[in-house]
Amino acid sequence: MTVQPPTPFPTHERLPEQVSFDRRELGQILNLYGRMVAMGEWRDYGIAALREVAVFAIFRRTAENPLYRIEKRPKLRSKQGMYAVLGMDGQVLRRGHDLEQVLRVLERKLIRPVE
Repeated sequence: MTVQPPTPFPTHERLPEQVSFDRRELGQILNLYGRMVAMGEWRDYGIAALREVAVFAIFRRTAENPLYRIEKRPKLRSKQGMYAVLGMDGQVLRRGHDLEQVLRVLERKLIRPVE
């Protein structure tokens, strides 16, 4: 009689961990956010940490849809870049590998002519 080892249970892929912004990334985002709040442009924000994406949503007023969403998608790291800034309508305003460069699309709003 031949004894065979037991059949292993099928291994399920481990659920991906939550994606979130690290301290440096949050520092860059909150620096820009603070300057825009001081100008009176932005008033509120929300942060979501999901399985595939981390989102920093920026609001003009609390009850509105977000003006902008800053997203981090690690799965796009080797392709288009894992950072993106999306507008109110979902249009990608800028995407890239470096968060500082991606946030520059929003910093243009800080520059105003002096009267």
